Amino acid sequence: MKAALKTCAALMIAQGAVWSGSAHADWRDDIGTFRIGIVAEPGAGNSVPGLARLTEAFTNALGMKVEFVVARDYAALIDAQANARIEYAVYSATAYATASRRCECVEPLVAPVDSDGAVGIRAVLLTKDGKVPSLAAMETHRIAMPPADSIGSLLPLAGLAAEHVKIAEDASFLVHAGSASAAEGMLVDGQADALFGWATAAADGEPRLSGTQARLEAAGLSATALQVVWTSGLLRYGPHAVRSDLDPEAKRRLAVFLTNLKSTTPDIYDLLESRHSGGFATVVPKDYEMAHAIVRLVSDGGVRR
Repeated sequence: MKAALKTCAALMIAQGAVWSGSAHADWRDDIGTFRIGIVAEPGAGNSVPGLARLTEAFTNALGMKVEFVVARDYAALIDAQANARIEYAVYSATAYATASRRCECVEPLVAPVDSDGAVGIRAVLLTKDGKVPSLAAMETHRIAMPPADSIGSLLPLAGLAAEHVKIAEDASFLVHAGSASAAEGMLVDGQADALFGWATAAADGEPRLSGTQARLEAAGLSATALQVVWTSGLLRYGPHAVRSDLDPEAKRRLAVFLTNLKSTTPDIYDLLESRHSGGFATVVPKDYEMAHAIVRLVSDGGVRR
């Protein structure tokens, strides 16, 4: 009797292992080929440096066939993921927010980090010699700004709107320069009393001494002459996003692979992420609230009077 029970138990364990293995493989069978969407660099056509090595790395991580799909632009990439032609996409922050707004079928998985720990940027309002002491004083001064419709312009407007301070992009006291450098030059030369610029920031929200302030100091302004009047919410660096209906095991494998990529195979990391050298960190939807604010501002027509 005991021998029979042991045999029965062994068969149940073995059958359970078979069932578990089959269930574990189901998501791979359902997908067939795991497709990753990416936008090529301008002028690169459909070519992506190191594509064969990237494909091999993702194939090993997922244990299934992987194929990269090169989109002509973010609009095409969003359409492909919204219509389930790809499972995974590499987005800018606002492209991700646009995809999420379109179908609510995507979620961020990881995002890059800088070597100094910065995870994104904040808009800052910088003044020289205390000429603009507060946001309320802006309307009586000249405020330099990057080109209209650029992130350098949209981020401060969206950040202010989130704090119930609504300013039209064509407000009379805002002076849009032809470039971010030209806007900085206006503050240096005294043609503007303040400037909307940017600073990188860590996950705890603390701005770094980088970005606009560092550039102004390099241009000859002393650190003591510059004051930060206001700082926006954090615009996180763009995420790698997956479809929300992707199997949890696939999401887990991808997250483990990506967050360890910088330390295990830095050459592959550099192929996948060339701008931010600190590795990948996991992210969640609420990390992109500022990106959503920018998309809402543009979509709702909030950048004009």
